[in-house]
Amino acid sequence: MSQRQLFLQHVAQTSDFPLMIEIEKAEGVYMYGQEGQRYLDLISGIGVSNVGHRHPRVLQAIHDQLDKYMHLMVYGEFVQAPQAQLAHALHTTLPKQLNNTYFLNSGTEAVEGALKLAKRYTGRTELISCYNAYHGSTQGALSMNGSESFKNAFRPLLPDVRHIRYNAIEDLEQITKRTAAVLIETVQGEAGVRVPENNYLQRLQERCSQTGTLLILDEIQCGFGRTGTFWGFEQFGIVPDILVCAKGMGGGMPIGAFIAPQEIMAAFKTDPILGHCTTFGGHPVSCAASLATLQVIQEEKLTADVQQKAALFRQLLVHPRIKEIRNCGLLMAAEFESFEVLKAVIDRAILNGVLTDWFLFCDNSMRIAPPLVISEAQIREACEVILRSIDEAVGA
Repeated sequence: MSQRQLFLQHVAQTSDFPLMIEIEKAEGVYMYGQEGQRYLDLISGIGVSNVGHRHPRVLQAIHDQLDKYMHLMVYGEFVQAPQAQLAHALHTTLPKQLNNTYFLNSGTEAVEGALKLAKRYTGRTELISCYNAYHGSTQGALSMNGSESFKNAFRPLLPDVRHIRYNAIEDLEQITKRTAAVLIETVQGEAGVRVPENNYLQRLQERCSQTGTLLILDEIQCGFGRTGTFWGFEQFGIVPDILVCAKGMGGGMPIGAFIAPQEIMAAFKTDPILGHCTTFGGHPVSCAASLATLQVIQEEKLTADVQQKAALFRQLLVHPRIKEIRNCGLLMAAEFESFEVLKAVIDRAILNGVLTDWFLFCDNSMRIAPPLVISEAQIREACEVILRSIDEAVGA
């Protein structure tokens, strides 16, 4: 049986139309098929490969850690150098109060832990997130998502969850002294790259401070350099009470985390003891890869030209079929008139060697979020292919 047959018969499917691209290897911004086909990756595995595929520094860190040890003990019991060093390195990128990191395996797990922490620390039950938000697929994270079509089949979900409109200042009044936490994406990703306007995040933080509500920022997609600063919130004059990260954090390895002041995180230590547990969270190989990823972003100054690269995409992607381009750094959305038009363009672009995608809650917009290491020449190559694919698929 071929690999495709094995995939279809034995790997759980999540749709009736998987892309079915069979990849033999990946390097930098390119992936390669079984017969040598080359695909320029414009979505970074959905925001994961910020430093490119198989960055040499990340590979070396993985190899070095494999020579020492892999899993030893459930999280939080042994002193493991990769965890301790990564936690310290993260702290150096953050405001001083965000000094305590809980490592997990993914973004959705990090969201779950952050929500539990907020409820335990505040003693409150109400949670608030935004319409068109995406925070993960486990039941707590799913409860916070802002699209009913993704949730209805799995109810009942978490009780006492409320949704507000992103960028709607008037909705902030719904945050009260009953509210344990507001969970919000610094930049809405699956909504099609929606950027905070009119000091929205500052007003949100002010309201949270007035009501004693914890502000949880989800930077699973926009952290680790994606927006042009190491953390997206650096651009908006706020500091969260709890920060959630994953995806680009691992350089291709699975890892997530939530980060908070030590006095807040201490709520997990008593009543009950082991208030949050994980077996594989903070896996030493993933932590070693993440530390190398962080160092690559800093030492290779990958955030320095993010805005310039984004501007080049905006300059080149001009076509009558493209209605609008929205971005925060290299988290970008190119809007078309409909999903049908966009899907035809995406399919044609893949045939022409460029991998793009759409957004869960904005299916008429093309996702553009390449590895931060993408060069000017590669941007020009990608844009030429997209424009040609538009003409081949649907014309002007």
